[in-house]
Amino acid sequence: MARRRLSHEGTLVLDSEGLSKLVGDHEHVVALVAEARRRGMEVVISALTIIEAAHRRTDKARLAWVLSGVRIVPVGDEEAKAASALLINAGLHGHKYAIDAAVADMTLRQRRPVVLLTSDIDDMTKLCGDRVRLVAV
Repeated sequence: MARRRLSHEGTLVLDSEGLSKLVGDHEHVVALVAEARRRGMEVVISALTIIEAAHRRTDKARLAWVLSGVRIVPVGDEEAKAASALLINAGLHGHKYAIDAAVADMTLRQRRPVVLLTSDIDDMTKLCGDRVRLVAV
């Protein structure tokens, strides 16, 4: 009997730089996302990532199209408390690293294996440790 393949073989998370580059149609990030999808990985962002990545020059139509193809994870009380604990454990301050901590917490909650596309390798290493694979974008 053939083994049934799971619908999702892990998760690809985009931080704000990953989302910005996907919206900007950067070849490297588009290729990474396409490969993840080919492998059956779910592509995920934090709701806060939208706030951090969007600006006046953002192509709103392209952003809407990209967002329609990813799962957007909300941030509530439980997630905020967990992100705060990550900050404390990493010795970082919420004033500068609040969104990174929320993204890290959300990343740690995803189906494994987890890959995070980020421009913040150092900070995300402090927040996630070795529990996720970090890929620089």
